[in-house]
Amino acid sequence: MKTLRFTKMHGLGNDFMVIDGISQQFEPEKAPLTKWANRHIGVGFDQLLLVERAHSDAVDFRYRIFNADGSEVEQCGNGARCFARFVVDKGLTDKQEIVVETARGIILPRLAENGLVTVNMGKPHFMPSEIPFVPAAGEAADALVHMILVGLESVPVSCVSMGNPHAVIVVDSVKTAPVEQWGEAIEPHEQFPERVNVGFMEVVDSSHIRLRVYERGAGETQACGTGACAAVVAGVRLGLLEEDRQVRVSLPGGDLYISWHNGSDVMMTGPAETVFEGELQY
Repeated sequence: MKTLRFTKMHGLGNDFMVIDGISQQFEPEKAPLTKWANRHIGVGFDQLLLVERAHSDAVDFRYRIFNADGSEVEQCGNGARCFARFVVDKGLTDKQEIVVETARGIILPRLAENGLVTVNMGKPHFMPSEIPFVPAAGEAADALVHMILVGLESVPVSCVSMGNPHAVIVVDSVKTAPVEQWGEAIEPHEQFPERVNVGFMEVVDSSHIRLRVYERGAGETQACGTGACAAVVAGVRLGLLEEDRQVRVSLPGGDLYISWHNGSDVMMTGPAETVFEGELQY
């Protein structure tokens, strides 16, 4: 039996089990991640975050992310903020801006004195091969909106990669949007070879949206950082949101603030909080 130290954290209710893989040995492939994710018999989390040593002197840390179903994914915005808060609070770095390696590139979290964390999430990508996404026959690869068949209904989605795949749907109201029904159908859709996160966006005005996200491998969560980024990017491209202006994204767990200028990196600002520390044996 091994003893593993961990920290429970959350970003707007999107919760994480965070493990320091630098000061202790941890092999996620040999761990019962789905059991730990279970909220009745385990720690309970949407994602597990693993802090590892960097593979290059040019970066500070490596960052791995595992969903509640045990699958490894490329990126997590709320997790990135918690990651930054964790490595500072644990004394693993004294930097306020951290260079972090992920499966899909470099991110740059920065801690502010007010406790919020800003993360440079990099540039969004739109081409089908970058998401990945398979357009229907006859659809332009660079179309702003693609049609997805859900049952007998064609649903318009905007496809964005924020290091992980997102399908954004504009709805009249997030309260009445068929989040579970369409989320369950679109997340494993054959046109998304690596599955997809599904965002339901209600535009309040040109600088404020409401958002619910059905996450790949986790179901609907209280907040999704990359989903908030993808929704704002899609809204700007569709002419629904103002470019060069910070957009307030209201999620079930609280608000994030996203800014993006076409061609630039996406900036995300929000909180990261520690819930408790613990140990388990496996």
